[in-house]
Amino acid sequence: MPTSSPLFEVLPRDLSAYRQGNTGVDYVHRFESGKPGPHVLVNALTHGNEICGMVAATHILDSGVRPKIGTLTVSFANVAAYESFDIEDPFKSRQLVHNLNRVWGAEQLEGTEDSPELQRARLLRPVVSAADHILDIHSTSQDVVPFWVYPAFSRNAQVALAIGRPPVHLVMPNGLGSGTPLVQHGRHGLADSGAGAAMVVECGQHFLQSAADLATRVALDFIAHFGLIDADPARPAPGPQRRFELLETHVIQSLDFRFARPVVGFETFAKGELIAVNGPEEIRAPVDDCTIFMPSQSVVIGKEAVYLTKPLAN
Repeated sequence: MPTSSPLFEVLPRDLSAYRQGNTGVDYVHRFESGKPGPHVLVNALTHGNEICGMVAATHILDSGVRPKIGTLTVSFANVAAYESFDIEDPFKSRQLVHNLNRVWGAEQLEGTEDSPELQRARLLRPVVSAADHILDIHSTSQDVVPFWVYPAFSRNAQVALAIGRPPVHLVMPNGLGSGTPLVQHGRHGLADSGAGAAMVVECGQHFLQSAADLATRVALDFIAHFGLIDADPARPAPGPQRRFELLETHVIQSLDFRFARPVVGFETFAKGELIAVNGPEEIRAPVDDCTIFMPSQSVVIGKEAVYLTKPLAN
């Protein structure tokens, strides 16, 4: 199940100029307005090959975006993986050892296991914990429709619906089912914690200019939504939006894993229809109109294989 060759419109750039932040943590920059207001975190490069977040974060820093109220923090998360990028194997730099977007539970952060990603998560923990509202910028291996991903709390849905782009939402009533993502760390993973919004935006294929452009627009929209900067007067009004509920997360268990037919994401299956074979397990659609998200394009045991969802009424 080889991954198709990507189109390289955007590639990594040297980030050494951004290493020295002002928080005591490398690659983390914080700007305080001196006026009351929320603390917004824009986080990039949770996965090292998801270049669009780097473009958005460097745009914020280079163009002098600063908060008129509250506090703005901009962080580059897995720079070590980002720096390992090899155009001959562009998907490998997603991570060095651990998926940095699955290690944000106390069991991992406070455990004895070690890796570059766990070390980085432990350094970033106070940065993430300090934020009221979090935007974690991601991209996808395949060129599919961009979408939001967030825990099924009204505080998240309200922000995504108000921003309106991208117009597709993946809503998680019970988490991802394969570890704890950054946006569910600590109070942000609790329903009644008094926390603010914490959400992922998947902006499109890793190396496309359109993904970088969307990441930048959404980051500025997110910051403006909370009043830290003025909203773009040219921003289009939200149009129709589609929401999907995550039903099941399947992890690759066998090197014989395969999909029943070629998929890239957003294909639909009838109830009971075979989606994939995972060793001795058959993955079948649990409901009619089962829509798949982020099907794996490579067979790696322990990696998420596919997310099964159902459409939600808006």
